Amino acid sequence: MAQSQETTTKINTLPLPTTITSRSVAATELRPWGSFTVLEEGRGYKIKRIEVKPGHRLSLQMHHHRSEHWIVVSGTARVVCGEKEILLGNNQSTYVPQCTSHRLENPGVIPLVLIEVQNGEYLGEDDIIRYQDDYSRTSH
Repeated sequence: MAQSQETTTKINTLPLPTTITSRSVAATELRPWGSFTVLEEGRGYKIKRIEVKPGHRLSLQMHHHRSEHWIVVSGTARVVCGEKEILLGNNQSTYVPQCTSHRLENPGVIPLVLIEVQNGEYLGEDDIIRYQDDYSRTSH
């Protein structure tokens, strides 16, 4: 008779870092241009997934208290940052310094998906000075 041998596989699991809690992750927020989801937030940083509908753009804006890094996951991004305008594709990125006017646009035909990493002393949604907006949300 053949003898059966039981094998046990031990799976190592890592505990989640204490900075990730249910209160620090927000639900997806809809905007006229698309949506964003806060993936993680901690002291001095916030990580968002941003989706911009084809043909839409965010306001020309500036932040007093944060800088932003944008990494394109899919689609095409037209970025205005200060006096420069650039096009970014998959796996390309750019940096938006604090107190610099900037705008993000999707000139393509598929949704633009990017990851935004914000750094700064204050990361609230009310730290947005809008200079120009397609949806009548300007601050000035």
